[in-house]
Amino acid sequence: MQELIVTPFLEGHYVLRPGSPAGIKITQLQYAELCDSPSKGTIPTWLLTAARRRWSLDLGESPAPDALLIRDCSPYGHGRASYEVNNGCNWACGHCVYGDKLHEGLAWEPRERLLHILRDAGIVWIELGGGECTIDSHFPETYALAYDLGMMVEILTNGSTLHRPSMLDLLTTRRPYRVTLSVYGATAETFDDFTQRRGAFNNFMRGLVAANEAGLPLSLSVIITRRNAHEAEAMRALAHRYASRVREYAQMSPTFAGGADPLAEQAPEYLRNETPFTGCDAGHTSLNVNPFGLASVCKVSRDNPIPLLKEGVAGLARLGAIADRALQRQDACTGCALQKKCTKCMPLVKMHRRADAPLNRYCQHA
Repeated sequence: MQELIVTPFLEGHYVLRPGSPAGIKITQLQYAELCDSPSKGTIPTWLLTAARRRWSLDLGESPAPDALLIRDCSPYGHGRASYEVNNGCNWACGHCVYGDKLHEGLAWEPRERLLHILRDAGIVWIELGGGECTIDSHFPETYALAYDLGMMVEILTNGSTLHRPSMLDLLTTRRPYRVTLSVYGATAETFDDFTQRRGAFNNFMRGLVAANEAGLPLSLSVIITRRNAHEAEAMRALAHRYASRVREYAQMSPTFAGGADPLAEQAPEYLRNETPFTGCDAGHTSLNVNPFGLASVCKVSRDNPIPLLKEGVAGLARLGAIADRALQRQDACTGCALQKKCTKCMPLVKMHRRADAPLNRYCQHA
């Protein structure tokens, strides 16, 4: 199993270590030298020194073919992807943007082809999510193949399965660079009410503690809604107890299909002014893939999806133009005098409109 990944990423070249967010930027000449190293059987001295300095990793006499996984250049310019393995979930949180959360996804053979397509597209950093991805029947194979293809893997999980020995073995043998969990309450009463599942808090804490003791790189998202706002401070304290990377989310959005139910979960006192939206590179350097292998600009902008299993990696050549059209202001937003101060991208505005959301949720004219 590879110790290091040598890969192009967007306009640069990098050496990455699975399980670590830190990397080493290298020149194109150094990349070319490393591409030749497996045939020579040795690792250049400069990389041995850099790996020891960056990760305290002693490659010693490790032969290059065993220690290095060399990623080829891709003409498609994509570097990051989120893959919704399965939208099904074992919890029923009211704020969830996936709506009905049906258990459905690809069988293993087409999923295997999909991951190879993403590798060929140049994807280096991949986020596996859902739904709850870890309850998908093919999650272990999906995770292992993404890792073995030379992708840096993050998983988004509710933590309910992280205490299982098989899951811990998978994630410690092939280490993710990040495991992201959401905090929905600081007590069993609030957490279980939020998820509408008795025992959810106990399962979350078992998973969180087990992952922490296994040394997995944890990131915690504190989700604040009307159901748990009274425990906001306690949730923050819980998160900081287990992770150095903690983020907070309080702005509720409609479901991706335009359902309004999550908006009712908003804690009004946590509606805050956001920074202006100045554009993003989604669709050009990153993409989202749904459980059926349909590639879209991002999780929000899902119009005109590309069927990757039918068109292959070449289909992604159309994604940039789809993204550019999606970001263009439409309808009443076209001549708005407040465009430069607008905090929402056009796909997010369209989501709110489909849900008949109150104007003050997405427009400054309110």
